[in-house]
Amino acid sequence: MARKRKELPVLEDVEITGVAAEGKSVARVNDMVVFIPFGAPGDIVDVKIDRKRKSYAEGHIVDMKQPSALRCEPVCSHFTVCGGCRWQHLPYSYQLECKQQQVADAMQRIAKVPIPEINPILGSEQIWEYRNKMEYTFSNRMWLTFDQLRSGEEFPDRDAAGFHIPGAFDKVLDIDRCHLQDDFSNRLRKFIKSHAKSKGYTFFDLKAQMGLLRTLMVRIASTGEIMAVMVFGADEPENIAELMEAVAAEFPEITSLQYVVNLKANDTIGDQTVVCFKGKPYIEEDMEGLRFRIGPKSFYQTNSRQAYELYKVARKFAALTGDELVYDLYTGTGTIANFVSSGAREVIGIEYVPEAIEDAKINSEVNGINNTRFFAGDMKDVLTDEFIAQYGRPDVMIIDPPRAGMHDDVIKVILNAEPRRIVYVSCNPATQARDLSMLDEKYKVEEIQPVDMFPHTHHVENVVRLSRKF
Repeated sequence: MARKRKELPVLEDVEITGVAAEGKSVARVNDMVVFIPFGAPGDIVDVKIDRKRKSYAEGHIVDMKQPSALRCEPVCSHFTVCGGCRWQHLPYSYQLECKQQQVADAMQRIAKVPIPEINPILGSEQIWEYRNKMEYTFSNRMWLTFDQLRSGEEFPDRDAAGFHIPGAFDKVLDIDRCHLQDDFSNRLRKFIKSHAKSKGYTFFDLKAQMGLLRTLMVRIASTGEIMAVMVFGADEPENIAELMEAVAAEFPEITSLQYVVNLKANDTIGDQTVVCFKGKPYIEEDMEGLRFRIGPKSFYQTNSRQAYELYKVARKFAALTGDELVYDLYTGTGTIANFVSSGAREVIGIEYVPEAIEDAKINSEVNGINNTRFFAGDMKDVLTDEFIAQYGRPDVMIIDPPRAGMHDDVIKVILNAEPRRIVYVSCNPATQARDLSMLDEKYKVEEIQPVDMFPHTHHVENVVRLSRKF
């Protein structure tokens, strides 16, 4: 017979004192640290403990005794349920303070190397509808909120179009309106859901791995061009064609309408065939007169306006004079490489995704840039001592790795290459700080510039300029 789990307590009159990792708030009760989502420093709350360990606990607010003076009214009706914008209840100015401190803590506690005073964070001028890319999931297992469950109503129609519930891969929250992208994407998503239901098309069952409507990606460029990529979980040519024609007729402003039939067990489309149904197979972004082609598989910073600010910082830190060989590691579609190319003798970009490298080459070609070269492959396999011997020792390296940071082998090659300067762009200050501690063998940190790309979330970008010690 299974042992009955001990009921965890409710802690009363807990004062929330700060913010912590992953957008949670933090409180101290006796000698225990408690992590609480959706709290604000200054809140007095009752907290139900959900999980307890020796040195910390996790819980959720069950009663707001006294709200913090910091609190503001969240814009989104799905706040606290969706799990996306965990800081909507905090003023944007305070969000920036927290992100500035997040960078400082990573540098001090993880990097543990000498650092200069950190520059004030560059905030986003636009804090709503700032994303150029959104991805929605269709599901036949709509997540029922606590309010819906308590209502006693029956919900026989469980088809949903929205976002995955954190920690529940097979449950999707049906979204009325997301405020992070232009309202066009809400209208498109709602139309597809309504039209599909009127035709009796099936919504994807994430457990059984079957159903026609699977996911939708919407990209809206700063140029006004729009891409919509519909992903289907079943190969039903007539139904697919009918739905795509309906979308094209209802939304003629879509400049790139594409679809994928994905029959495998995960949602990634990197290894799938994309069919361009109408329009061009790409959209274009503009930055200082440069045009960047973005395909359905391309990576591009999801906040176009702040991407420009971020890349200006990277260019400034690179301090190019026109005579340098620059290596742009994790180049993506070559945005940074092409952006800085006018100030360099040559730029070499390396990226894992072959399609992104093809886009990078095209981006150089359409902009008349002829001093770039691009290579596809795993960074630790491509960037070797032999590669550097063949193509030249870099004067400057610009590095923009994924959240996991750099592989140890890549750091070793960088140390062997000994560029005069390194510009390290990161979306995760913690892994960046870890890498800086390894680079400290030969490099010193000269300047640090945080940049906020994602208002209302805890995520922050950080750019670090390093110079060779000797």
